[in-house]
Formats: sequence, structure tokens, C-alpha cells
Amino acid sequence: MREGLLKRFLNFITFVDLPLKKKFILFSAGVLFWLIVMFTVSITSNLYIKDSTSAILHNIIPTEHVAQKVTRKFQKVNIAVQKLAGSTSAEEHDKLVGYSEILLSDIQAFLITLLNGGQLTDIDRDNETLIESIYIDPDNDSSVAKKYITALTTTATEITKSLKTVKTYGSSSLGVSGTDNAMIATLKKLSDDLTEAAALSTEFTTQTAKLSAFRADKISTITGINHYTLLTVLIIALILLIIFTTSISDAIRHPVKAITRQINAYREGDITPSSKLPVRSKDEMGDLLTNFNDLMEEIHSLANFKKVIEEDDTLDDVYSRLGSVFSSMLGLKDFIIYEVSSVKNEMTPVYPAGASETEIFCNDEILHKADICKVKKTGHTISSIAFPGVCRQFCHEEDKVHICMPMIIGGKTGCVVQFLFQREQAGKYDINKRLFKAEQYIKESLSVIQAKRLMNQLRESAMRDSLTGLYNRRFLQDYAETLVAGILRREKSIGIIMCDLDFFKQVNDMYGHNVGDIVLQKAADIIKLCVRASDLIIRFGGEEFMVIMLDINEGDTLRVAEKIRESIERNKISVSDGSITKTISLGVSEFPKDTDNFWQAIEYADAALY
Repeated sequence: MREGLLKRFLNFITFVDLPLKKKFILFSAGVLFWLIVMFTVSITSNLYIKDSTSAILHNIIPTEHVAQKVTRKFQKVNIAVQKLAGSTSAEEHDKLVGYSEILLSDIQAFLITLLNGGQLTDIDRDNETLIESIYIDPDNDSSVAKKYITALTTTATEITKSLKTVKTYGSSSLGVSGTDNAMIATLKKLSDDLTEAAALSTEFTTQTAKLSAFRADKISTITGINHYTLLTVLIIALILLIIFTTSISDAIRHPVKAITRQINAYREGDITPSSKLPVRSKDEMGDLLTNFNDLMEEIHSLANFKKVIEEDDTLDDVYSRLGSVFSSMLGLKDFIIYEVSSVKNEMTPVYPAGASETEIFCNDEILHKADICKVKKTGHTISSIAFPGVCRQFCHEEDKVHICMPMIIGGKTGCVVQFLFQREQAGKYDINKRLFKAEQYIKESLSVIQAKRLMNQLRESAMRDSLTGLYNRRFLQDYAETLVAGILRREKSIGIIMCDLDFFKQVNDMYGHNVGDIVLQKAADIIKLCVRASDLIIRFGGEEFMVIMLDINEGDTLRVAEKIRESIERNKISVSDGSITKTISLGVSEFPKDTDNFWQAIEYADAALY
């Protein structure tokens, strides 16, 4: 159970049982999926790296750089304030205060730019030269930066206020002792604020550096993850690609190779019904293998059928075997096989055996006038399913339909096979498929039937006299044993009549051999009229005839012999110069009454003749 589930699962994930079109669609979809995954991973990581790099280059590094400038400017202000404490002249005092105010103004401008972003210009206030111009992107997501910038801005504002106070003190107390307590207190507070501002700026610089390092580490980590992810996805995609490619190629390659091997084996004759190809999938290739197995089985069946009928002894055996195939293998139960005699223009039902005129479904006139049969005349298959009423000789149009197939032998219709179906069933069964198979078996049997009919004709001609059409001595030699066995089994008798035309040599001498042949033919015809159809007439010699009467009663032989004698004497045979009359001598014997040896009974009749 588990193995079955596992196999079905593997078949499902490798598309084994899916149609080929779906196989390739899903295969393409799988390839596209992994390409999208790789593209998404690459784009996502690259966008993050791009954003992080842009933040570092255009925000964090410039912010850190500006923060360092702010720190240095605070330090310069602090130095200027320290100088203010020792300043003694108003001019120096005002100069230091003004210098400090400019620096504080720069610091506030820097802090506003750091907070809102924009272009920042750094000027060296000692000699009023441009140091550099920096553009800073606003960092709206950094709460730490906002916190420090806000604190620094507040502190810078307090320092500016204290510096204004110092400026006021300085100008109003010029010439007053430098140890003025208010001035000292303000300077001390200013110094403390500057120290705090420098510390905040330094801490902000440190935090900015840490943020820069964090971003750099994150970029490095994302880059590594990206590489490993892409490598993993690539490996998985390659493995699945190999599995699916192998699966799909095997699903096509193995059946094709197996079919090729089977065809080569069949070409070499090395094939049996058991050598079927294994069907491992339910896709088109599985259907191909199944159909190929069915085809090879049918081919083998046809070949085996032909081999068997070639070994059959008689045509009746061939017809019987063909009928058995129709009924047992193809399920065609209702049919008749007719044998057509082109010489006598007759049709004879040969299967089922013993079918009489009352058991056929056509006008019985076709049995004696084969040319009125549409199939025999045209040599084409006719069907009342496709064309109702197509044949006027069919007598059951109201309840049955028929399909009649010709068996073309030697360029002529040698047999006709009539398949019958109930009218209401004609559309319900797979008739065409079964009839197609029946036609294949018919085609396989044609050469065999032709050969056996030819052999029958040759055998018949070898056992008949060409002049009179009577059986010859060879027939008697071949069938005497069968005749005797039947008579003894039935406990009946055989009557033997030996006949010899009197003075036949004189006819040849006086009238010629042509007239002699006419006399022999006429004598044969007269003898035929005097005996039963079941009796055998044999041309025993030149002018000698033998009549073998089967299943006779005592005295019948002598009575028939007398009838033959009288008939010969009464008939005048027309010749070119008029007519002649002949007499005949006869001798009779009966088997086994006169002797229990058949050939000796013939000798007795011959002796009685003379």
C-alpha cells in the first residue's frame, strides 16, 4: 500500500501520468517559476543593497562628516569663549563674540540641514575661504539622529543666548574689573554648554559611525545571504530540472526504444504473444504502448491463424476455422459464408455446416444464379446499415441489417461472407471495429483458400477423365478403401457393373477418332441417366466404364445393368454422315455378397462381362 502511494506520488511530481502537452507546460512553468524566484531574490537584495548604500553615501557618511564639523566648530567657539574670559580690550572682546556668533550661526545652519536635508556650505571663518559644499539627504527614519539634532539645536540656542549676554556684559562693563561675578557666571555657563554641546556632537558622531558600520555589516550580510540563496535556488532548480528532464525524456525514449526493439524482433520472427511491452505510464506514450501491444497481438493472431489454416486438410476446415474466429474472437454470432462457383454460376453455403436453403436470409435463387448477388457481381462490400434496401435479394429488411463482404480469389469473387445484425442493435455495438478485424482475417485466408481451391481443382482434374468428365481409375484407387469402410460400417452392399461398348474399334476405323469421342461422351451421358446421383461412374479404360452403386438391395445391380443396355441400344448417335447405333456388353457382381474382397468383386464383374 505504501509502495503504491509512494509510486503514485513520484509519478505525480515527475509528471509521469500526465499527457505530453501538460508535461511540457508544467515543465516550462517550473523553469519559469525558478527563474522568477531567482529574479525576485536578486532584485530584492539588490534594491536593499542599493538603498542601504545610498543611505550610507548620501546620508550617513555626510551626516557623520557634518557632525564632525559641528564638533570642531563647537570646539572653536569654546576656545573663543575661553579667550573672552581673559579679554581686556573691548575690541578683542567684540571680535571674539562676533567670531563665536558666526560659528554658532554656522552650527545652527548645519543642524537645520542635517535635520531637513539639503545643500550645506562649509566656510573657514578664520580666513573666509570655502572648504567644501555637501548635499545631505534627509533621514526621516532615524529617530536617533532627530534626537541628537534636536538636543544640539536646543543647546546651540542656549549658547547663542549666553553669548549675547556675554556680549552685553562685555560692552557695558568695559573698564570694569574682569572678575565681575555675573560675567564669570555667564562665561562658566557658556563654557559648560559648549562642553555639553561638544559631547553631544561627539556622541552623535559616534552613533552615526555605528549606524554606518551597522549598515555596512547589513549590506555584507545581505550580499552573503543573496549569494547563498541564489546558489541554493540554482542547485534546487538544477536538480529538479535534471529530474524532470530525465523523467520526461525517459517517458518518451524508453517506449520508442522498446517499440523499435519489438519491431526488429518481429521482423526477425522472434515474437510471441507473451512478449508484451510493459506500460508504466498513463500518458500518450502509455496509450501508444498499449495500442502497440494490441496491434502486435492481433498481428501474431493473424499470422498464427494463417499458419494453422495452411495446415488444414480441406477447404471445409478453413471455412470452419474462419467461422470460429468470427464467432468466438470477434463476437459476430450471426453470419453465413457462401462459396461461389464461377463455372456453374452457383453459390453454396459452406458455413455454418449443413445450412439449407431455408436457413439463409437471401432469396434462394442466388444459390443457382450467383450473378444476381450484388456482392458477387460487383466485388464490393455492401451494407444495409449505410444504405437500407441496398440489396433486393435480402429478405429480412424489416428486422435485420446485413453487411456482405466479397472474398476476391484469383481476381474474381470466390466467396461471400454475410454478417447479420438485429436492426435495433446496429447502432449500439462497435460493428465497424469488429468488421474491420473480420476483414483482416478474411484477407489472411484468401491466399490459403485460393491455394486449396486450386489444389482441389488439380486433384479433381487428376481424378476425372477429361473427355467424358467421369471419374478415372485413380479416383477408384484413392477412394476405394473409404467406400468399402463406409459400406461395411453401414452393413450395406456395393453393386459393380462393368460396361464395354461393342466393336468400338470399328467406329474409330470407319468414322475417325472424333466420332469415337462423341460416342464415348454420349455413352457416358446415357449411363448417368440410368443411375442415381449418389452412384459413381468411372471410365475404366478406352471404351470401358464401371458403375459403382452404393447401398443397394439384392438384384438392383442386374436390373440397372439391363436398363443401361436397353438405353444404349435405343439411342441413336448423330454423326456427320447420319447416325449410328451401338450396343454394350455388361457384367455385374456384388460386394460383399460375391466376395469379401472389393478388388476381386471388380474382377468378377469383368469376367462376367466377357
